[in-house]
Amino acid sequence: MTVLIAGCGDVGTEVGLRFAALGHKVVGLRRNVAVLPAGIEGQSVDLSVAKPVVPTDTEIVIVALAAGNRGPAVYRAAYVDGLRNLLDALDEARVMPRRVLLVSSTAVYDVADGSWVDEETPANPRPGTDAILLEAERMLHARIPAAVVFRLAGIYGPGRERLITQVREGRAIVSASARHTNRIHRDDAAAAIVHLMLREDEPAAVYIGVDSAPVRSDEVLAFLAEELGLPAPAPEARAAPASAATPATADSRRGGDKRLRNRLLLSTGFTFRYPTYREGYRAVLAGGSIRHP
Repeated sequence: MTVLIAGCGDVGTEVGLRFAALGHKVVGLRRNVAVLPAGIEGQSVDLSVAKPVVPTDTEIVIVALAAGNRGPAVYRAAYVDGLRNLLDALDEARVMPRRVLLVSSTAVYDVADGSWVDEETPANPRPGTDAILLEAERMLHARIPAAVVFRLAGIYGPGRERLITQVREGRAIVSASARHTNRIHRDDAAAAIVHLMLREDEPAAVYIGVDSAPVRSDEVLAFLAEELGLPAPAPEARAAPASAATPATADSRRGGDKRLRNRLLLSTGFTFRYPTYREGYRAVLAGGSIRHP
């Protein structure tokens, strides 16, 4: 059995290593295969403009594409054109995988009132890049109805240490309107993907990938400062005008203000290694990362 991973960036590579550790053959698609670790057989291809060669014994397909920047044209090339070329290649090879999973984003929920969101909440993305993600999801389900869409919240972990760096360098600012944020450790995101693809029960059409602790952004910054033995970040000056030069806060305006539930994922029997940001960030600060189940 071959596991085909379209998009071997941070998450895709971690997923591939976990499948390989379980004894599966893994083929990873990306532009530069020279950076792939041992255990993943690379195929050099730019999916936005070309179709890959699909191994005939492919049973699981993971689509973890990433755009080079947040420009709408770049997003469309990566998520829509890239996915279409992959699906066309599967059709032309007459390969019908047992499981297909698309990594998407909880940004498709444009919710800003702090309310709870789960898989039953209608997706209502803003026009632009978030709407392009939903377009890709719908195209996948139109062509492979049994496919899984895995909507991830903010991913953090090794190499994804923006907030830690801001706090350590004294650049973090507590927003005057701190909102709820949602996140998942990279290792838990990868482990959940492997779990969903290998369990015997048929998966649902959509899962939200998020840990068990939606939290206000100011609480995360205060926690990181305490862990680093540093003063708490300063509050934002309410009268300060917004500008490109304004230091970043833990808020991501794209994320809105919502609290994401992970009950459906937990109902499958999945167990988080890092159930909240506390365990996850402590592992990052300690330099810990596990690349196998």
